[in-house]
Amino acid sequence: MYRMFGCLRRALGVAVLVLAGLATCYAQTVRPEAERKLAHDIYKEFIEIPSGFTTGATTPVAEAAAARLKAAGFADADIFVGGAKPSKANLVVRYHATARGSAARKPLLLLAHIDVVEAKREDWSLDPFLLTEKDGFFYGRGTGDDKAQAAVWIANLIQYKKEGFEPDRDIIVALTADEEGGGPFNGVDWLLKNHRQLIDADFALNEGGWGESLDGKKLSNDLQISEKYVLNFRFEVHNKGGHSSLPVPDNAIYHLAFALAHLSEFAFPLKTNEVTAAYFEQMAKIEKGAIAEDLSKVATGSEGALGKVAAASPAWNATLRTTCVATQLEGGHAINALPQLAAASVNCRVLPEDSAEYVEATLKKIVGDEQVSITRMSDLTAGPASPMRPDVLAAVRSSTEKIWPGVPTIPIMVMGATDGRYLRAAGIPTYGVQGFFFDRNDIRFHGRDERLAVASFYEGQSFLYDLVKAVSEPIE
Repeated sequence: MYRMFGCLRRALGVAVLVLAGLATCYAQTVRPEAERKLAHDIYKEFIEIPSGFTTGATTPVAEAAAARLKAAGFADADIFVGGAKPSKANLVVRYHATARGSAARKPLLLLAHIDVVEAKREDWSLDPFLLTEKDGFFYGRGTGDDKAQAAVWIANLIQYKKEGFEPDRDIIVALTADEEGGGPFNGVDWLLKNHRQLIDADFALNEGGWGESLDGKKLSNDLQISEKYVLNFRFEVHNKGGHSSLPVPDNAIYHLAFALAHLSEFAFPLKTNEVTAAYFEQMAKIEKGAIAEDLSKVATGSEGALGKVAAASPAWNATLRTTCVATQLEGGHAINALPQLAAASVNCRVLPEDSAEYVEATLKKIVGDEQVSITRMSDLTAGPASPMRPDVLAAVRSSTEKIWPGVPTIPIMVMGATDGRYLRAAGIPTYGVQGFFFDRNDIRFHGRDERLAVASFYEGQSFLYDLVKAVSEPIE
């Protein structure tokens, strides 16, 4: 009997040690409870302001952030709220370095956009403009793109001030408008043209890089150093129309439908560039099984391997080629009339090395119908890649190792596009990194029931807290 009690005591002691170890591990990967609560409350406030690109406004988000900062003791002189129009305001706040003049390094810019893609309540299983915690996830429009990072930048900046952090460079946070649609009200473009001194920096940290996971396993913390660029085209067919009781083969909707069918069957060539070849070479060391061998062959240009890797993942497919996809339709003017107009919007995400002229010529060739006019709606050009700065890469790797031991940092070209293109073109190197992990096969940005894992939000907060300090602390 005494032996049994002794065994139980030892077992309980081991259990206590295990639980204590787990608690210590958790404490190392997330910030203290008060800081987590602040980040959550700011996150919730931002999500619940409907700042949709076309129907909403970013000004209330910028003003909410400004109010938080002023309450934390930031001076009015260090906070700017303004934009290209009253509803499209941006927020810029500066946390001053301790060192002055030549002793201080150039500022660090922390960027996040506060507009979101539109979301209709009837399309979602829950209200997209309420932050809902369910089954271990935060749901809501912008939870991943990009209000999590916006909330964390503000919460962490407030914490730096509270604890008296003394950086040797100014830390600038910019929360900006209209990243999702660009155009004349884009916040980064407007700030560069009108108030560059507010955001001029040595380099910027932005969205565009995130943690890759698969089936619950963290694979890599990706660092974005280049990106695709966006081209939008309008496919349009005009016709004289007529009464629907007198149909003819020459139908505007049919012409458009055939054009889109040809588009759906076409794929741009698969290829790698310097950044993507390095990415797949690193992924080959992480993945297991037959796909690992194919990944290692991608960088050599093996056609067979390129095809297999592209087929294995939509994200890998988009990394390896320019893509064009129909996203919006319009046509016809009455249910009992032949259509006089049929049109579609086609969104292309273009590899940096592919020219706009090449993409447009290719689309016209595959459509092969003179009645379908193809017009370029936007004219955004590819931006340069950011240099692989050893100090940035080392800091990201170090902070990653602290939170997720053994998870590698991998440079990537992001498949989408970010406001980093404006900064890079203006001579401000920009690096996409977040520390928020998403399942490779469940990326819900811009889609229904967008979500971010609760644990990932708080781990990302801790990662970004550490990373910003790592690149802002005085160099000894």
